[in-house]
Amino acid sequence: MPQAIRHTLLSLRDLLISAGPLALLAAGLLLLAYFWLDPNPPRKVTLATGPAQSAYDEFGKRYQKALAANGIEVVLLPSEGSSDNLALLRAGKADLGFVQGGSADLSDGAGNAIESLGSLFMEPVWLFYREEAVKKNRPAASTAGGSATLGSLTQLQGLRLNVGTPGSGVPSLMAKLFEANHLDIKTLQLSELSQTPATVAFLGGQLDALVFASAPESLMVQMLLQTPGVKLMDFAQSEAYSRRFPFLTPATLPRGVVDLAQDQPPRNVHLVASTTALLARDNTHPALLQLFALAARDIHGSAGWFNRAGAFPSADHTEFPLAQEAERAIRNGPPLLQRWLSFWMANLVERMWLALGIIIAILLPLSRIVPPLYEFRIRSRVFRWYGQLREIESRWEAEPSTAPQLLQELEAMDSKAGRISVPLSYTDELYALRNNIHLVRKKLLRA
Repeated sequence: MPQAIRHTLLSLRDLLISAGPLALLAAGLLLLAYFWLDPNPPRKVTLATGPAQSAYDEFGKRYQKALAANGIEVVLLPSEGSSDNLALLRAGKADLGFVQGGSADLSDGAGNAIESLGSLFMEPVWLFYREEAVKKNRPAASTAGGSATLGSLTQLQGLRLNVGTPGSGVPSLMAKLFEANHLDIKTLQLSELSQTPATVAFLGGQLDALVFASAPESLMVQMLLQTPGVKLMDFAQSEAYSRRFPFLTPATLPRGVVDLAQDQPPRNVHLVASTTALLARDNTHPALLQLFALAARDIHGSAGWFNRAGAFPSADHTEFPLAQEAERAIRNGPPLLQRWLSFWMANLVERMWLALGIIIAILLPLSRIVPPLYEFRIRSRVFRWYGQLREIESRWEAEPSTAPQLLQELEAMDSKAGRISVPLSYTDELYALRNNIHLVRKKLLRA
């Protein structure tokens, strides 16, 4: 086997050594491109969610599980809601966060450093009230089947209403709706408790009504929809609200969607809803944005109470610029390489392919020097002996008496030349060297 390796047309070892400088240059350029492009994302990212047991909290856990499959740790940062999440993003304390439409004030330019990954789901305004409290407060209210109902925000006067904490964004939303209905806030008994204490107070009779702006996945919403004596206000003017407020859209809670067997709700309920987007700081790693956008397709892409399958995530109804990675993910789904390779390998290739193309374009002209270097390296093993051979011949011409000593040097040279290893394609030059040594030996012997 060693003999077979020696007798080859090409010496891989010499070829690699000849291409060494070019390989070092390529490695240096690749290393420079790697640090410049920073293709691999950080292993940890912070996602601002919402109060415990809220829809934001539930969705945050789903994203945490989805990204953990790709080796990304998602740290969930609880908050009071949309307004808090927006503040956390602006302060750099969170990388991503759920923000409800209409929560942002873009007049101060504070949204310039934030981009959207698309609208994820609808958040209806859920106004729950206790039927008993309405009967007591408004005996002459319209009744249906003996039960008091609310059909307008103007009927809330005199009721104890919780509108949520300022950080949730619901108080500011309700203030806009009250103003549109010419309601003086001073005539309302408002409180700003967080979801869990407000729900406990509501069920305990300390509150007559409370407002959530949440996806139907919220545990509080699910529970209150099926609580006896608790009703959901029908926004009969939902279409008008959507025309007055661009960030609101009319939504219908279909009859029986909560519980088909119990026929809950017993009729269609009109609601107004905003869409919630997943926002990110513009310096968040692009690969992370891509992962979150792809996870959003799986988490929010199925049919829901207010949407058909495939409606979300969507590039519509977003107040912030849409990130390029999110737009591609929403439109095309996973990149081709990620369908066959692991996320980290596919991401590395995707982020580095342009740099690889540039490096190849630079190295291709330089690669022309490799064949001459290889040829010079091989032939130099033979040609360097010609200098010694010529020196022997010159010494003999100058001092013929040294012929016996020079013959011994020629024998040693011939022996060393016989051990020279060159590829088969260069053996003609090796045999030419040994033939020339023999010619000089004959000349010395004749003398």
